[in-house]
Amino acid sequence: MKFEIEDITVYFPYDNIYPEQYSYMVELKRALDAKGHCLLEMPTGTGKTIALLSLITSYVLSKPHSPLKLLYCTRTVHEMEKTLAELRLLHDYQLLHLGPAAKILALGLSSRKNLCVNSRVLAAENRDSVDAGCRKLTASWVRALAAENPSVPACEFFEQYERAGSSAVLPPGVYTLQDLRVFGKEKGWCPYYLARHMVQFANVVVYSYQYLLDPKVAGIISKEMQKESVVVFDEAHNIDNVCIEALSVSVRRQTIEGARRNLTRMRQEVDKFKATDAGRLRAEYNRLVEGLALRGDLPSTDAWLANPALPDDILKEAVPGNIRRAEHFIHVLRRLVQYLEGRLETENVEKESPVGFLVSILNHAGIDQKTLKFCYDRLHSLMMTLEITDTDEFLHIQTICDFATLVGTYARGFSIIIEPFDERMPHIPDPVLQLCCHDASLAIKPVFERFQSVVITSGTLSPIDLYPRLLNFNPVVSRSFTMSLTRDCICPMVLTRGSDQLPVSTKFDMRSDLGVVRNYGRLLLEMASVVPDGIVCFFVSYSYMDGIVNTWNETGILKEIMQHKLVFIETQDVVETTLALDNYRKACDCGRGAIFFSVARGKVAEGIDFDRHYGRLVIMFGVPFQYTLSKILLARLEYLRDTFQIKEGDFLTFDALRQAAQCVGRVIRSKADYGMMIFADKRYSRHDKRSKLPGWILSHLHDAHLNLSTDMALHIAREFLRKMAQPYDKTGGTGRKTLLSQEDLEKMVVEGGLNDMLY
Repeated sequence: MKFEIEDITVYFPYDNIYPEQYSYMVELKRALDAKGHCLLEMPTGTGKTIALLSLITSYVLSKPHSPLKLLYCTRTVHEMEKTLAELRLLHDYQLLHLGPAAKILALGLSSRKNLCVNSRVLAAENRDSVDAGCRKLTASWVRALAAENPSVPACEFFEQYERAGSSAVLPPGVYTLQDLRVFGKEKGWCPYYLARHMVQFANVVVYSYQYLLDPKVAGIISKEMQKESVVVFDEAHNIDNVCIEALSVSVRRQTIEGARRNLTRMRQEVDKFKATDAGRLRAEYNRLVEGLALRGDLPSTDAWLANPALPDDILKEAVPGNIRRAEHFIHVLRRLVQYLEGRLETENVEKESPVGFLVSILNHAGIDQKTLKFCYDRLHSLMMTLEITDTDEFLHIQTICDFATLVGTYARGFSIIIEPFDERMPHIPDPVLQLCCHDASLAIKPVFERFQSVVITSGTLSPIDLYPRLLNFNPVVSRSFTMSLTRDCICPMVLTRGSDQLPVSTKFDMRSDLGVVRNYGRLLLEMASVVPDGIVCFFVSYSYMDGIVNTWNETGILKEIMQHKLVFIETQDVVETTLALDNYRKACDCGRGAIFFSVARGKVAEGIDFDRHYGRLVIMFGVPFQYTLSKILLARLEYLRDTFQIKEGDFLTFDALRQAAQCVGRVIRSKADYGMMIFADKRYSRHDKRSKLPGWILSHLHDAHLNLSTDMALHIAREFLRKMAQPYDKTGGTGRKTLLSQEDLEKMVVEGGLNDMLY
């Protein structure tokens, strides 16, 4: 369908549109017109992705001279592929109406592991090994050797891509990762380097958050992107955590030992070069004396990860004299590694600021701040000079230099925390030194400053007013949309006690109470006997899930549950969990029904949909608060309180409830779907906790469903399932229209009835 929003013709590839999609587009257009940033919360299953893509691509089409580009960030490769599939559908529809004028180039960009087509390189099991395998075949010095000596292996795909030169381009179209691999194989070109080259010419680029937020990757991939870009962070409820992880580094004993091995090997290489090719080391020294950065004049294949500090904070000065010579630099790194090893030999938890740490390292190891700041760049330069290709073996010394550069660059927003053991396992010594970033706004600030509009959107952004404070920006539009439904197909309930009237909660003083564990087991058993198909259960942590399942097993409850449905469990092993999920789906497909035990903040809670018969009920056992004794969390809470005036309790509640909403949101993925949500903890009955849930859940949470015992919840579930089993009119003939045709939309816009319906 085609319709107008103010001065723009929107091309939407379906015959009907939801009212909230239309409203979402109106707000999004306001933000684009204002050239500002926005926060938009829209319920899961309401077609957020296609609304975004339709509006932004139509906006660009209506302004043919605008150089606007769309950078669409997703969290997983699966979401990236889904987004590109939607975009292809939309692009075909636009071509149908506009012909060649609508042609665009859109592509997904991912790591070498997902794009490489060289079977020798792909044989490596993890991403770092694939990267190193690629460098061993494509580094400029390896290729120079291969040109002279045919027995030196090179990558035929990369060689052909290089030979093609400026004719190595992608024709217009929408390319998923699979399409890029197929195209690369056909042409004999390397899909990874082709995609990286085409990113700067593409109208739409879909890639991962890290490509914009992690300075190490953003410095290579995203530095060419123009200001006239719209950046979309989809499923961005955890964006503050992604920002913090991008600037945090951990050093363990294994890191220290690995760094020692790396330094020994580098020393040997330097000695070898001194004996055979001293000129190259001298040339590097002269380059550093003249202050010429190595960055600009490197072939793209040799570009290693960029600096871990943010672009604006990187020094534009000459490398300090004491580390210009290779052997001097290696000696400084040895002293740094020795100092860090000494700091790990502690029996108490230590916490200090970067400033205190710098004073200590200067006194004990004689290394000053400026030297630390240059560690990463200097290591990078030396690795190039020594022609080291197996970068995966040098990850330990890279981590040490990451740490040094960050600690030398930032005085605020960071803490250094040294823990001799994990508090949950105090008898196992496992010392770790962590440079923890507490300020999420640091990593995202360059994105807000560089690009015209940044759209942060998700199904769970409530309470929405906390994000501008956490990320330190002023949105021009901040809106939360509800879900328009023809029938009440969502049934949230708050369960506060068991059938024996004993309260249930995962509060620390109650969680191991046998009465609570028994009541949770009874709740699941009763629900398994009446709810058809799939049930998904979320627990607050792996250790709590293990404990409760063990107790259910010993008391015989698990055996009773398994008479009704099969039980599958998420573990920390990705392969095991994937297998469990597959079998869970098979059990639901064949009508046997199944229960899936999962963990809030786990892989399943973030990215797996339990639509239709795969999820008719989701039970959230407890409130998923973070582990509040964690030293890192306490340091972050203190920083948020002092810097942004966010109270500890407010942040912890906000974080726990966005996770809970994310878990229960897995069960409803479209309007034709239906499902129940049980929040099983007495704390959800408190208004201050409950009010932090997204509006689309709260609008269906009736007062009668607020303070339930197991038998009352069972009665409500039976009634709800009976009601959902009746046939219903999808178009909303009963007076509640949720699917608008083009005529409905035009009529409503003229009459102004759309707003009454939405708000």
